[in-house]
Amino acid sequence: MKKILITGFEPFGGATINPALEAVNQLAHVKLDGGEIVTCEVPVTRYKALDTIIAAIEQYQPDYVMTIGQAAGRIGITPERIAINVDDFRIPDNGGNQPIDEPIVADGPDAYFTTLPIKAIIRTLRENGIPCQVSNTAGTFVCNHVFYGIQHYLRDKGVKHGFIHIPLLPEQDTLGTQPTMALDVIVKGLRLAAQAVLDNEKDILITAGHIC
Repeated sequence: MKKILITGFEPFGGATINPALEAVNQLAHVKLDGGEIVTCEVPVTRYKALDTIIAAIEQYQPDYVMTIGQAAGRIGITPERIAINVDDFRIPDNGGNQPIDEPIVADGPDAYFTTLPIKAIIRTLRENGIPCQVSNTAGTFVCNHVFYGIQHYLRDKGVKHGFIHIPLLPEQDTLGTQPTMALDVIVKGLRLAAQAVLDNEKDILITAGHIC
């Protein structure tokens, strides 16, 4: 039976809730067709985040890793295509770090592409009525830091990994000015995404391009 490690960040930026952690907590030990989900809470702190996920990888020895984070303003679940080798934090992380234009890995490659079947994920979620788009930027905060750093760590280990951003929860937008998604829909979407990863060793060929 295959194992998928799904990680979710703690709240940050003064917030008291993070939909990534709320969803991941509901996915712990969920059984899939041919696999099982294991989970890990991740601090929103520059280096500690990577150390925490790497420790979980070494503990669980997963076949796949899905790292999850919130993205205010996103209208759907968005698997990320690419991670770039730069930290440029708009706000301090939970450890007070605020690097500007610093590499995540000195002398590392400029970028890493996801190794998850993100086109298969978006097709699966859309077929189940859940808004989902491929994203071509994971930002330059701790989400991208984790996406790039874990890709770098796993580059020769045969474990596939990718990052997925999710929208805010309704209770995070009391002004009613941003897109939100109910927690049960997010949880369903991530479970379907995990199943799509198990079901698609290679990605499918459908368009997910954007015109600027």
